[in-house]
Formats: sequence, C-alpha cells, structure tokens
Amino acid sequence: SSERASEKRGEGRVDVVLHVLGTLTAVILLGNLLAIPLRRLKQPPVIGEVIAGILLGPSVLGAFSPEAMHLLIPGSETDPQGQVLAALKTIAQLGIVLYMFLVGLELNTHKLKHQAHAAIAISHASIVIPFVLGATLALWLYPRLSHAGVSFTSFSLFQGVAMSITAFPILARILSDRRLDKTEMGVVALGCAASDDVTAWCLLAFVVGVAKSQVEGALLVTVWTLVFLAVMFFLVRPLIVRFSRWSERQEADGLPVAALFIAVLVAAIATQAIGIHAVFGPFLLGAIIPHDSRIARELSHKLHDVVTILLLPAFFAITGMNTRIGLISGWDDILMCVAITLVATVGKFGGTFLAALWTGHSWRTSSAL
Repeated sequence: SSERASEKRGEGRVDVVLHVLGTLTAVILLGNLLAIPLRRLKQPPVIGEVIAGILLGPSVLGAFSPEAMHLLIPGSETDPQGQVLAALKTIAQLGIVLYMFLVGLELNTHKLKHQAHAAIAISHASIVIPFVLGATLALWLYPRLSHAGVSFTSFSLFQGVAMSITAFPILARILSDRRLDKTEMGVVALGCAASDDVTAWCLLAFVVGVAKSQVEGALLVTVWTLVFLAVMFFLVRPLIVRFSRWSERQEADGLPVAALFIAVLVAAIATQAIGIHAVFGPFLLGAIIPHDSRIARELSHKLHDVVTILLLPAFFAITGMNTRIGLISGWDDILMCVAITLVATVGKFGGTFLAALWTGHSWRTSSAL
C-alpha cells in the first residue's frame, strides 16, 4: 500500500523545470513583442515585460482560460506547495540582484559626488511629502479598508510608507532602457533612488515595529544599515580600488571573477539579513568599484545580456502575474484606486520637483527627476 501511495504521489508531482522554462519563454517572447508598439509610444521595454506578466497572469489569461494559465504556472491542485512560483521568484531575485550590481557598476560616482547634497535633499523630500499625503489619505481609507484589529496609527504609517517608497529596480531599468543612466540627470536620479530606498526600508521596519509593539527592531535595522555603509565605504572600498589597480596589470584571464560574484552574493545576503532588501548591497558594491576600471568593463560585458534578456524579465513579469485587476470591483473600489494613484503621483512628483528647484536645478531637470 505504501508503494501504491508513493506512485500516486509521483503521478501528481509537478514538473517544475518544464513549467519554469515554459513561463520564461512566454514572458521573454511576449515582452519583446510588446516592446515594438510600446517603443513607438516612447515607452521603455520594461513596461512590455510588466504588461506581459499581467496578460499571462490571473487578470487576463486566467480570467479567459485558467487551463491555459496553468500550463505556465500550475494551480494549487497540481502544485499545492507553489514550487513553480517559488522557483520563478528565486530566478527573479537572482536576476534583480545581478542587475542592480550592473547598475552600480556603470554608475559614474564622480558625477554624483558633485550632486550628493542635492540627491540627499531631493530623495528625502520625495519621501516626506508623499508620506504626509499618504498618512492624511488614511483618514478616509481607514474606515473603508481596515478593521478594529488594526490601529489607525499602524494603518496610516503603512499608508504613508507605501506612498513614499520608490521602485528602485524599475527606475534603474527605465533609465537604462532610455539610455539616461549615464547622463548627469540619470546619475542624480539613481543617487536619489538609492538614498530613498535605504531610508524607506528603515521607515518600513519602524512601521512594522510599531504595529507589533517592537520598535527596537526598527532601531536595529537603522544601526546595522549604518554599520554596513561604514564597512563598505571605509573597509571594502579601499580594497576594491587597490584590487582594480592590480587587475589593470594582469593578463587577459587573470581576473578572479568567482571572488567578485561571491562578494556580490555576500553583499545581497547582508542587506537582506539587515532588512533593507537584497538589491541595495550589490548596487552599493558595484558603485564603489571604479566605473571605468577593467573589472567594471569586463563584468559589464559578460553579464549584461544574460541578466537583462534572460533573468530580469522574470522579475518584472512576476510583478504583473501577482496583479489581480479583478479584485477592484465596484465604483467605491475604483474611486479609492484613483485617489491613491493621484495622491501618490502628486506627492512623488511634487516633492521631487520642489526639492530639485530648491537645490538649483532647472525647471526642466526638476520635472524630469
């Protein structure tokens, strides 16, 4: 009987590799096809990858043909433990970690150095104003979306943080797709987003701490973040600079690429463990490597196509696949969705625009930022 039971379990076992490869193929193919008309509308290819995820997920394909959607990502009956989705998320996280390392690697820190004060001011203004607007909007949303088990303080703080966070990887991809990442405006935008990312994740840790009455956890996140930054700038950076100078004198195959990949993974592990997201560590590691060094050139050349074409689309597609447009039903839901989007847009645009003007940027650059 035990043999029959094991055979029965084996028959129902999902082929994870088959589904993952099929989903990646569909996402890359559809994303590239959508990029063609989107390019005419002056939209970056990453928008095509997000839309591809929405089309292949429960919002569109799942609504018209659940069986077709389950050919890519099987349902809970076939895959009760969600192995396929977990595998896709792992690939997506690896892709985004390597991509943010590439973004940091190609960042011209010399340009950013002259704009550091402006980047910090702009990033914090683009947090504070959306935070205040989001917390204010919570006065209207709380009785409609929450319940007595959640305090208004926790709800309003979460609403404020949700409005204030910048999607760092998506911003970086848009700048890269539009070839703006190496311009002065693009460098400032990336500097703002990096500062924004760290601050916002510390704020999120604080909000979670307030909700769980464990504020000391948020303080630990902030302290460990400062320790990580100090180690990277005062210990790792001098070693990296020496290493890059040494590498310029080596033969063509003399670079220990494995050691650099280990450093990328260790940086990702460190920031994920701290609580400020795995992408920040690799980005910072890439940023402290001289962008015009041999290491930066070779790693960028070896990684770029594999990461951006094969691995990265999984990250943006999963964002779309996790979107369930059908959950917004009725005029009340639509009104709340429009209000949240409007407040988020006004807060981010307004906060960034005013701070950029205040730090001496032109109206055009301020609006672009």
